[in-house]
Amino acid sequence: MSTDVNLLGKGLKYLGLLIFLFIASPITLTMGFKALKKFENTPKEYLSYVILFVAGVLVVFTIYFAFKTFKILLKALFNN
Repeated sequence: MSTDVNLLGKGLKYLGLLIFLFIASPITLTMGFKALKKFENTPKEYLSYVILFVAGVLVVFTIYFAFKTFKILLKALFNN
């Protein structure tokens, strides 16, 4: 039972990106809700909905990417 070093390096790179996504996703979601509150009944209200949509997509992608990253790390550490 040996560790695949190349796959582990790829997994650690993904883990670094995942940590960035864990930070960026909630910040973007918060910005969208604050923009929705600030631009209420103004012509710029569509901008807040665009930010909220992007944040929602980013949150879903972050969850998917987390599963993918941990699968790669587990495969690198516990290969046959």
